[in-house]
Amino acid sequence: MNLELDAADRDFQAEVRAFIDAHWPDAARAQARDTVAREGRPSVVERAWFDALVARGWSVPHWPAAHGGANWSPTQHYIWARETAHADCPEMSPFGSRMLAPVLYTWGSPAQQAAHLPPIREARITWCQGYSEPGAGSDLASLTTRAVRDGDHYVVNGAKTWTSGAHHADWMFCLVRTDPHARKKQEGISFLLIDMRSPGIEIRPILILGEQHTVNGVTLNDVRVPLANRVGEENRGWTYAKGLLTHERTGIAGVARSQVALRRLRYLALANGLDDDDVFATKLDELEIELLALEMTELRTLATVEGGGAPGPESSILKIKGTEIAQRIDDLVIEALGYYALPYPAPQLIDNEGPIGPMNAVPAIRGMLYGRAASIFGGSNEIQKNIIAKAVLGL
Repeated sequence: MNLELDAADRDFQAEVRAFIDAHWPDAARAQARDTVAREGRPSVVERAWFDALVARGWSVPHWPAAHGGANWSPTQHYIWARETAHADCPEMSPFGSRMLAPVLYTWGSPAQQAAHLPPIREARITWCQGYSEPGAGSDLASLTTRAVRDGDHYVVNGAKTWTSGAHHADWMFCLVRTDPHARKKQEGISFLLIDMRSPGIEIRPILILGEQHTVNGVTLNDVRVPLANRVGEENRGWTYAKGLLTHERTGIAGVARSQVALRRLRYLALANGLDDDDVFATKLDELEIELLALEMTELRTLATVEGGGAPGPESSILKIKGTEIAQRIDDLVIEALGYYALPYPAPQLIDNEGPIGPMNAVPAIRGMLYGRAASIFGGSNEIQKNIIAKAVLGL
């Protein structure tokens, strides 16, 4: 596998860097680094970035060209991910752009594609994912949210949990049971698009570690959903859901962003006088070796895709290792900061707080606490190990 960029790819890399410099200036990068992660609608500066991407045709480069994609090679996608991570560029919400969109442009109707893909491409609509339920998390196929036909609508009743961003979302893509008597539980599931303004939807905050409000419980009471909002065939939603999860898991790995985080961790260690601490230095070196190995796995997957293949269990491998490394980086950031890591950025206070410690330590503890969930997102790491055992080891 040749790891060197050829002349055309180096030219593309220069083009990407020039675009970032023009539309995501240093001040925006500094603010992104020193601000606690926010949710909801894009800020003014983020809106300008997304508008520039749309104008250039780069807002959703991974989509097919027919739907607004950039028709890039896998190597160009790799370059884009690295350069934007290194410049702290904002990312579109993955729920619409990376998870739902592939389902829509693969199995959605022309009317669904026309209605939903453009606002996703322009970052003007927000989606959430209605998958997990109080009694169906890792065993998602056991879901019980029911959708019953009533004329030209489904009537949906049930509950979803851990629904990230539901309190900001305009729409939800949702798995529901349409055939409770199916031979296999996976065969009786359908995939619906639900307007979050529909009567009968109740959103309840779930406060995770540190009392952060990022996830929710969503109750659906006699929610009417047009049949036209079902993606694909009735009772075949599990097929579409599996395709969506493959995209989600690969994206969670976050190799480029972990490389940026590790570089900053080394700076923190130096700033806090840990450069002579052999034990801490060993932890950093071991972590860097594992991240390099993960990058090689990502590059092998890239080479497979560039050769016309498709990723399989590699998405689970990337997801497991990527989230574990990200969590270990978060832990070492707290260790490197020492008492500077103590301040917790309560939303009602953060705007009145100045930078604390090297590189503004305020967001550190919140990032670490939130990162505990990364090994659960997209299917828990334990489930990914089961997938690998079946697909690779044949167990």
